[in-house]
Amino acid sequence: MSRIATLTLNPAMDVSTDIARLAPTSKLRCTLPRYEPGGGGINVARVIRNLGGDTVAIYPAGGPFGAMLQRALEELGLPELRVPIAGDTRESFTVDEGETGLQYRFVLPGPTLTPDERQACLEAIAALVPPPDYLVVSGSFPTGVALDFHDEIVALAQRIGARLILDYSGDALRHAVERGGIHLLKPSLSELSGLTGRVLESQVEQEAAARGLVEQGAVEIVVLSLGAEGALLASREGLERFPAFEVPLRSAVGAGDSVVGATVLALSRGWSLHDAVRYGMAAAAATLMLPGTGLCRAEDVERLFRKG
Repeated sequence: MSRIATLTLNPAMDVSTDIARLAPTSKLRCTLPRYEPGGGGINVARVIRNLGGDTVAIYPAGGPFGAMLQRALEELGLPELRVPIAGDTRESFTVDEGETGLQYRFVLPGPTLTPDERQACLEAIAALVPPPDYLVVSGSFPTGVALDFHDEIVALAQRIGARLILDYSGDALRHAVERGGIHLLKPSLSELSGLTGRVLESQVEQEAAARGLVEQGAVEIVVLSLGAEGALLASREGLERFPAFEVPLRSAVGAGDSVVGATVLALSRGWSLHDAVRYGMAAAAATLMLPGTGLCRAEDVERLFRKG
């Protein structure tokens, strides 16, 4: 089985709690908070670890929440490499409202990374022995990281022979697609719409946009997340749609990261693209079933995958 490394440039310590109902001004009595390590690549690594895969999470971290993040990863038994930084790691806050079933997610900005700190992240990946077969870069770019840092990531992946898996958004996503060199890209529908400059309402429009990324040579595989509508796979082999698994919804946090983690893990095991994406969809559904920032459990993923 191949090894998978993840890079999270803007990790967070995720805090989640429950409340009966949000209201302005009043003191709001919450349940005991849950603390879990978060950020795109860290979530991907957690999913891979939950499902029995070989992974290591690389991330910059500093300050009290950075130390808490490292301890949390160690307690999970997740192999990790912390790159020390001068700034303070951010905190994210999720509140589940009991009376309505609504979820509120408060995402704070992260610290500024210096050029030396960014370079240290790349050096940590380059020093891995053996080098990873897959490199997953997921999550937002923090302050101080220019878009051309992505070019250095691509060059590093090519140098160590790793297949590059991306889950970006906004300007970073646009820049990455323009540069190419991506093995697998997992955009949401809104992110793909942003790339095309128009709302992709119909299936025909969605398929044309996803297929276009493959045909222009920027991406080998596109896994388009469609929420309750499932997912769309585009590759040189063609197009395929996957319906969503029907499960009770508790929290949407980490569902997209679960798709990435489980799909890449399946590919690293030599599975077909079809089965890999179905496995990713099963992992996303298993994550939706859990409260707060919890991520999928292996037994739930296997049960859904076999059932589907």
